[in-house]
Amino acid sequence: MHLEGVREILDGAGLPESALQTPPDYPLGGPTRDAYVAAGGKPSSVAMNCSGKHAGMLATCVANGWPIETYRDPDHPLQRRIADELVELTGYEVTAVGVDGCGAPLLGTTLIGLARAFRRIQQAPSDSPPGAVAEAIGAFPAYVSGSDRDEATLLRSFPGAVAKGGAEACYAVAMPDGSAVALKIGDGGGRARAVVMAAALQRLGFDGPVLEELAHPAVLGGGERIGEIRAAF
Repeated sequence: MHLEGVREILDGAGLPESALQTPPDYPLGGPTRDAYVAAGGKPSSVAMNCSGKHAGMLATCVANGWPIETYRDPDHPLQRRIADELVELTGYEVTAVGVDGCGAPLLGTTLIGLARAFRRIQQAPSDSPPGAVAEAIGAFPAYVSGSDRDEATLLRSFPGAVAKGGAEACYAVAMPDGSAVALKIGDGGGRARAVVMAAALQRLGFDGPVLEELAHPAVLGGGERIGEIRAAF
């Protein structure tokens, strides 16, 4: 599904897969990756987990008549526009510019700014660009992160929410009422990310079996539950 989505975006822009500048990789999800390898799949740019984002960047370049060969350059018109949008949504200037694992510029901001940006997207009018993004996330949660990842599970359980995990255990969620949380696990440990977010949302008054499950994932020993991971606030 995800590969087809990327190819559809590229086809709509009249671009081949070779236009993607994502590093070749296997699919992100474990079962999907296993099936991909078993079927003879090799690392490819389209299978890399950021290929959808890059396809969207390329389509934006085509729509605006911007060069596609240098779309990852921080000084490219596309990347400058992305930085401007980030400043507008977060209310903070970009504090640093790094390079993401996918090769795109990585823009530094504050956690408060990130939470504010997600809230503004979630609360935006439906006829605005941010509102269109929020509506798409609600309609197609599996495209946000993966068919069975925790973000998709959360989005399905709270229609109207906007959520996205990022590299090195960064995570932001805006709930349907406008409550927003952004977090970053200091050491980048991914297993704590969903647990801390679920616990934070519970402390804000949200409940349900999905949050309970995410807040207390099992630790297994010999195939049996011997404990759980908990957030320590």
